[in-house]
Amino acid sequence: MKLGVLFSGGKDSTYAAWLAKKEGCELGCLISLDSENKESFMFHTPSISRVVKQAEAMGLPIIVQKTSGVKEKELEDLKVAIKLAIKNYGIEGVVTGAVGSVYQASRVQKICNELNIECFNPLWQKDQLELLKELVKNKFEIILVGVFAYPFDEKWLGKKIDRKFILEMKKLQEKYKINPAGEGGEFESFVLGCPLFEKKLEVKGFSDFGSGNSWHRELEI
Repeated sequence: MKLGVLFSGGKDSTYAAWLAKKEGCELGCLISLDSENKESFMFHTPSISRVVKQAEAMGLPIIVQKTSGVKEKELEDLKVAIKLAIKNYGIEGVVTGAVGSVYQASRVQKICNELNIECFNPLWQKDQLELLKELVKNKFEIILVGVFAYPFDEKWLGKKIDRKFILEMKKLQEKYKINPAGEGGEFESFVLGCPLFEKKLEVKGFSDFGSGNSWHRELEI
């Protein structure tokens, strides 16, 4: 089956795409939403413009759909992008990186039902610490590009997701009840390298924005 990847550039959508490919699915294109609303309910926003570089590294075409990010209305823009992927690349379904957000998963499923295509969520309800371990085991090179909750601050930007990071997340989960893979919106990530990439991406520079426990990093790739 030929799939479009609902792609944010972060760990979950990239890992879901890799799992789908491992299962024998063909990846037809990436589908990304570039939201003007930095607090979008649906879409990842830090360094979202850099998904084009990731698409090049994967050798895949990408559809980047602009959206104002207004709650619920942004779903209309997602539907436009998926319809374009069906028309231009012949996709028969989409794969998402949804892990625990019923809000996100249910809305994507509704759009897929309306368009009569399949929806795959290979990470759904996966244990979050196990997810992080799988990413490290399978050589996904990932850094944080956004933090949005206590006790995170600007010092966490650029941190790699590795074994040390997983141990830190486990401690923070026990102490503060955070979601260790960021499923509560605690942090956002960006993939620099993985088995899907033909070459690793290099960070040439960055700019950080924010205050307190809310920061995001815009990468120069």
